[in-house]
Amino acid sequence: MKIIVTGGYGFIGSNLIKKLLSKKNNKVLNLDAKKYSSMPESLNHYKLYSNYSFKKIDVSDYKQLNNIVKKYKPNIIFHLAAESHVDNSINNSFDFINTNIIGTYNLLKSIQFNIKYLKNFLFIHVSTDEVYGSLKNKKEKSFIESSKFYPNSPYSASKASSDLLVRAWNKTYNIPSIVTNCVNNYGPWQFPEKLIPVVVNSCIKFIPIPIYGNGKNIREWIHVEDHVDCLIELSKKGKIGETYNIGSGYELENLTLVKKICDYFDKFHPNKYSHNKLITFIKDRPGHDYRYAINNSKVKRIVKEISKKNFDNKLIHTLNWYINHNNWIDKKLKNILY
Repeated sequence: MKIIVTGGYGFIGSNLIKKLLSKKNNKVLNLDAKKYSSMPESLNHYKLYSNYSFKKIDVSDYKQLNNIVKKYKPNIIFHLAAESHVDNSINNSFDFINTNIIGTYNLLKSIQFNIKYLKNFLFIHVSTDEVYGSLKNKKEKSFIESSKFYPNSPYSASKASSDLLVRAWNKTYNIPSIVTNCVNNYGPWQFPEKLIPVVVNSCIKFIPIPIYGNGKNIREWIHVEDHVDCLIELSKKGKIGETYNIGSGYELENLTLVKKICDYFDKFHPNKYSHNKLITFIKDRPGHDYRYAINNSKVKRIVKEISKKNFDNKLIHTLNWYINHNNWIDKKLKNILY
């Protein structure tokens, strides 16, 4: 199986590549622009694998992208290349439009141009539950695949736009595609501007932990390996032209999650004062969605082993990974600041 993964040096992309390379009959080409949030070190161990290769490319470069698709002739493309940090999209939306919308358009056009050369082909577009907007309260029913799009940030609007492009290319040009919308991911190798590594780094250095608003915003969480398993199963058993919501059913207030992490540090890495004292509430960001939650019953007909019961164990494993890789966090943060 010849596979292209776009954004393969990202958090989810790198975990997906590792799982794909565990099957020797898979040949994987990683396409990544190597921007500030890319993590080539996450795949250092796999550089010498005979079934792995890498090309530096920005998906906004249609000509180069088209040449690669034509030459490589993949059976599957997992499209994960994206700008994903909501705060950055508020401060500077251009990169989000360029990568998430134009980049997806370029990829679809290159597939359309080369489709006659692509055997048993499938395009899997990896997106977010943020396209649905915000649930108003804890009692409101979770989003389903047919829920309307109500994106509230430049990031989620750019991903909603790319989702619709994929749908259009499937319906108009018969591009074999599947769209997935996933909840918040956690696990090793997540870029340290995201919530969990931010909190871990703050606890290690005993510096303030910033929390937007009152911390009552609710998110649904899934471990990145569970997400990756779903993507691979959908590539085998998913129905072309369909959308699948990927989630665990495990919802948590941001403040509750932060306190869980602080309590873990209090127990296993105690300081003079409780780490909970580091929690600092800051001005809420514009358009901050209250609650994300999806109904995953459709994808669970295909992937049976998605469980919310082991969140705490997987969280502890994740925390220990970041604690043991704190020098890596420092290095990445310096790249952002300087």
